[in-house]
Amino acid sequence: MKLPRNLEAIVPEEKIAGYLLSESHPVGKAKARYFRKIGYNENNVAQLRDDLFKIAVTNAVSEEVSTLFGIKYVVNGAVVAPNGTRARLRTVWIIEIEEDLPRFVTAYPTAETIEE
Repeated sequence: MKLPRNLEAIVPEEKIAGYLLSESHPVGKAKARYFRKIGYNENNVAQLRDDLFKIAVTNAVSEEVSTLFGIKYVVNGAVVAPNGTRARLRTVWIIEIEEDLPRFVTAYPTAETIEE
């Protein structure tokens, strides 16, 4: 099964810049170290956003979890990072109660990167 309405998935730029790439965010800073290590930074926020969107569009949902806020979907995939590294990522999306579109929640590595 694919992420419902995946072509309309929302990946807010602030979620990328203010969370995944933020070295000062209480939760995101560990993720920021990883994403920066593979070449993502403030200069290519759009590339990271596009790479996460591509995972949502091209890969199957591996897990679906009902929560108090809506349904979370886990979608795993791979990207070619700016430094040329092929990285396996787990992305999490949510369709909140009374909403129809999936919104990006988080992403993190699923395993060691694969050097190309």
